[in-house]
Order: sequence, then C-alpha cells, then structure tokens
Amino acid sequence: MAQPHGTAGEAGELGTAVLLVAHGSSDPRAAASTRALARAVAAQRPGLDVRTSYLDHAGPRPDRVLLDMQRLGHRSAVVVPLLLTSAFHGRVDLPGVIDTAYDNGLQLRVHLTDVLGPVGGVVPPLLLAALRRQLPSVDADGIVMIAAGTRDDLARHTVDLTAAEFGRSLGLPCRAAFASGSPVTGAVAVSALRDQGCSRVAISSYFLATGKLHESAITSAVSAGALEPVAPPLGRALDLARLVVARVGRVSPATVDLAA
Repeated sequence: MAQPHGTAGEAGELGTAVLLVAHGSSDPRAAASTRALARAVAAQRPGLDVRTSYLDHAGPRPDRVLLDMQRLGHRSAVVVPLLLTSAFHGRVDLPGVIDTAYDNGLQLRVHLTDVLGPVGGVVPPLLLAALRRQLPSVDADGIVMIAAGTRDDLARHTVDLTAAEFGRSLGLPCRAAFASGSPVTGAVAVSALRDQGCSRVAISSYFLATGKLHESAITSAVSAGALEPVAPPLGRALDLARLVVARVGRVSPATVDLAA
C-alpha cells in the first residue's frame, strides 16, 4: 500500500484524498522527488491525505492506490497528473487507468485535475514562479529551457509558450529545447540564442525530476556553450506544491478548505 504523506484526521479518513500521478522512471531519484513533492503538498494543507503513484516503471500504479483509498474509507479522491504537458500520458493513459480501477470495483468518486503545465493557452503564474526560483544566480543574457520532449505538436507548443512567457517575465530571450521528440535539442536552441546575440546562456529545467533525459538535455546545451550550474528540476520547488494545491482546489474546493 502506498504510504500517506499527510496525517489524516477524521475528515481526511472519510473525505477526499489526493493522489499524485507521476510518469515514473527507472531512475530512483525521480520517485524520491515525487515523494518530496507529496510531503510539500501535505505540508501546505495539514491533515490532507496525499499519496503518490506512477504510470510506468516504479510502483504503485494509480488504480491500486485508488482502491486502497476506498478500503480506508475515503469517499472521493482528487487525482493530479504530475505532467507538464497534456500529451498521451495525460489524455489517454491516466483516464484509462482510472477506468480500469472502476472495472475492478472502484466506487470512489474521482476528480481529475488539469496537468501542471499551460491549459487553454495560459501558463500558471505559480509555474513561472517555480522556474524563476530554481534558476541559478548566473550573469545570463539568454535562457535555454530544457524539456523532456514529445512527438505531440500541441504539447510541444505549450512548452514553447511557457518558454516565451518565462523569457518575458525575466526580460530575456528564452527558447525551449527538447531531449526527445524534436530536432530542437539543447545545442540547437543555444546556437539560436547566440545567433540572436546572447553570449551567456543559462539553463532552466522544465522537468519535474532528474533522470536520463534531463541529463541528456543538459549535456547537449552545455556542449554548445551554455552556462553551469544548471537549474534543478521543479519537483522540489515550493511554488510547484502550491500549484498542486491550486489544481486540487479548482476541482474540489472543499478538499483544500477542510484541510486548511
């Protein structure tokens, strides 16, 4: 059974729990980052039962945790996709896993939130705040925002949108770069920024956790002259925990009100 990351009181035991669903990774650092985020979310709302699950690689799976929540007596659950784009995993995989849970006897009411990235063309201010807070203190005149990547054109567009908004918030040119699914690698994006006149390009991480793709994107950007140190992933940023709470509040206001 997934371990809770909050201390559920009477209301939590009978009310709504929160399930964070990460993509999953073979790198144990990714799961550690997800658990740290769950603890940070629980700290934002003491008494809220916050649990973690994974779509791939590491366990437990979301359907199993939802059934565990039901056995514990929760009446409903809010599922938060720990995803920065609404690509295949957010649009297809996660709803499919929830359907599987219902097929296996789940009767819990499940509320599914938006992903943590842009929705409807709007970049969440808390996401921009997290990106700013994680950026290292280097004398930069340009930013490359490295991301995992996807073959989904619309999902990649939301990453480009975030990079543009992030750059505007800093007053600096900012370009997105991808570790997969796009020809715009870290090296390509850094070279484009140099063509714009940037000579000191800092690296921002549009990742929730470190892993092979994150490290690959860093290597590519640094090979083209980007500066180190690199911004750490967003998973341990306090603003991201606040964004999760905000996402929960959008679909289940009473959940965050009762736990406040």
